[in-house]
Amino acid sequence: MNRFTLNFNIYVGVMIRLFKVKEKQRELAENANGGAPTKKQSPGELRLHKELNLLAQEHLVFDPSVILMFYFVFLRVDISELNLPKSCAITFPNGKDNLMNFEVSIRPDEGYYFGGTFLFSFQVSPVYPHEAPKVKCKTKVYHPNIDLEGNVCLNILREDWKPVLNINTVIYGLYHLFTEPNYEDPLNHEAAAVLRDNPKMFESNVRRAMSGGYVGQTFFPRCV
Repeated sequence: MNRFTLNFNIYVGVMIRLFKVKEKQRELAENANGGAPTKKQSPGELRLHKELNLLAQEHLVFDPSVILMFYFVFLRVDISELNLPKSCAITFPNGKDNLMNFEVSIRPDEGYYFGGTFLFSFQVSPVYPHEAPKVKCKTKVYHPNIDLEGNVCLNILREDWKPVLNINTVIYGLYHLFTEPNYEDPLNHEAAAVLRDNPKMFESNVRRAMSGGYVGQTFFPRCV
């Protein structure tokens, strides 16, 4: 068993124990408040209860570093299970030990942005998955849902984020923005208006921007 596997198993074990401690604390609180008595514990449950008490005595439950490790495990599992489109890739500029910050490149294989390469930075909160990652587009792009500062308009990064979502979901959402840009929820209002009113002109503007040129008064570096 290598060091990573050993550490990962320890992390998972801590996660399970944290959930069990929380469940046990809830049961004790219900009993103290006159709730329905719990069923008689089996020998195995009694042993687990003893282990949980030892765990609590070691202050693991209250140690902020353990809570941080709890969320870190979720992130490590999400990244290890990524199932990206062939046109997407993930890199770790600060090394793979820093999973909280990474970059994703997207190279659409269809649509207006076919052939371009677009780089996104991901900054993951310590309370992930209860908070969406912060995502910025590092490539200057002419796009209705990405402004010139790299802010991204994607519903699952805002009000529609839920803890059941993950990094893989976000990357597919970003990819979808390039295959089907949405003029109804824009950050770049000018680009959205052109897409809505004149799709042919929008396509021309996208190709000009991706090739390295001006659209109106704004210059876009080459990304093809």
